[in-house]
Amino acid sequence: MAMAQTARTATARRPTHDYHRPTRSKSANPAQLRPLSGIHGAAVSSRPRYVPPFSIQSQQKNTVVINGPIHETAPKTASARSRVPNPKILRRQQKSMSTFNLGMGLNGCSAGGANDPGRGTLFRMYFDRGDLPIKMEYLCGGDKIGWTVDIEKLDYSLYLPLFFDGLAETKHPYKTYARQGVTDLLLAGGEKIHPVIPQLILPLKNALSTRNLEVMCTTLKIIQQLVMSSDLVGPALVPFYRQLLPMFNAFKVKNLNCGDEIDYAQKNNLNLGDLIDETLQVLELHGGEDAFINIKYMVPTYESCYLN
Repeated sequence: MAMAQTARTATARRPTHDYHRPTRSKSANPAQLRPLSGIHGAAVSSRPRYVPPFSIQSQQKNTVVINGPIHETAPKTASARSRVPNPKILRRQQKSMSTFNLGMGLNGCSAGGANDPGRGTLFRMYFDRGDLPIKMEYLCGGDKIGWTVDIEKLDYSLYLPLFFDGLAETKHPYKTYARQGVTDLLLAGGEKIHPVIPQLILPLKNALSTRNLEVMCTTLKIIQQLVMSSDLVGPALVPFYRQLLPMFNAFKVKNLNCGDEIDYAQKNNLNLGDLIDETLQVLELHGGEDAFINIKYMVPTYESCYLN
């Protein structure tokens, strides 16, 4: 009886682990994470967390950025920001944010929803201030601009680049005044146009960079008229081919493929690919002996009109 009690006591005092048994590392058998279970043992899907903007949490997964600085009127605590927002408040904020973007022009659109690439032109600023010597004449054949001063007495170094800057306009009356003003100035310019050529390159480049079909076609027609307005203009444009011709190369193959149908809009001459070919031919014909090699450098697919 005493021996049984001694054996039982020795067994109770024996340590629960064996120092001679090899132990496993913790990384050899990592603990398995058990999925959270909700009611009736179904797995609970993790909901997205709502985090403040411009924070490190906004770069994490399963997060939604809310409450931008435009709409946030008072600072909120972290617990308040992590709550699920009211859907009605979110829709109201998204609507106000879209209205704000349209009004500020952040989406590249005006408040009416149409593209307005000329909204920041210098021509519009001068026109709104009333500094241009022009007025609108409403005739039975259409609208026409009238000059309040003699057009031959105008300073071409000021007004010709200004009207060329208005070629990027797409809204009436800005585009009407700018396009017809450029036409009138080129018709009456003569030898006054050649000294102003370097100042016309940037407005022409900006108008071509709008990628607007109407603006680009009008600009190409103006370039043709500019080259043929004087014998000195064509060779003077050759050093500026690197600024003007990249957009020619990008849209040279943009032709209208109407199949066997009739294109009734060809009377408007708005086929961009054909206009680019015509303009390149005019530049080559009036640009002198160095015109073709410079055109070929910028537009590799162009073929000389002298050889064909």
